[in-house]
Amino acid sequence: MDTLEGTTAIVTGSSRGIGADVAAQLAAQGAAVVVNYRQKAPRATRVVTGIEAAGGRAVAVGADLTTPEGPAALVDTAVSTFGGLDLLVLNASGGMETAMGEDYALRLNRDAQVAMLAAAVDVMPAGSRVVFITSHQAHFVEKVETMAAYEPVARSKRAGEDALRAMIPELDAKGISFVVVSGDMIEGTVTATLLDRATPGAIEARRQEAGRLYSVAEFATEIVRMATADVPTGHTEYVGGAEDFLARS
Repeated sequence: MDTLEGTTAIVTGSSRGIGADVAAQLAAQGAAVVVNYRQKAPRATRVVTGIEAAGGRAVAVGADLTTPEGPAALVDTAVSTFGGLDLLVLNASGGMETAMGEDYALRLNRDAQVAMLAAAVDVMPAGSRVVFITSHQAHFVEKVETMAAYEPVARSKRAGEDALRAMIPELDAKGISFVVVSGDMIEGTVTATLLDRATPGAIEARRQEAGRLYSVAEFATEIVRMATADVPTGHTEYVGGAEDFLARS
């Protein structure tokens, strides 16, 4: 895609944080956006209202991606409401929640990502793009040690990235490109807050190591840029503080 004008995007996990900013920025560039939430409908409604107030198009869809019907609900809405699907942004992630079960990180960060892409592929035309969002701590987890509190999440996200990359031949056959955006810790996200709670001082320590941490809006801008960037399929775009990870990997 050279432009987002007239396209349709699904952004998973987009009722708040990075996903909400990505949805708003995509809409500002002309995409119709399916805003996904799991439980918090009012938050998703506010995201849609903000997009519409700025002249964009969006719809909120409640869907738990770890259920069989969740991914299909998002794809069906994209097609029925906006006529198709051209961009899939796989932003939803988690696993530090204590009440979701021991296997929740793997179910969400690997299994649900694969299920979402499998549901989307059937309706995405040639020239479409899939963008998977991850962290340096997850992308490099097999080579660079991460914080103990985050390791289960990091390993599940790496497993998700690997599973999605294994689908690239299928995507290639359909003319769909796949891009990974890997970011450092992001100021103000739920994950960063939970990590700092589990390991006090973790965010400040990483800020000192990296020089600075990106804000939610700054990271969202880089994700949106990669939606149309002229890069080969399978490309990984590193956003902020990757130099020391690359040096240690």
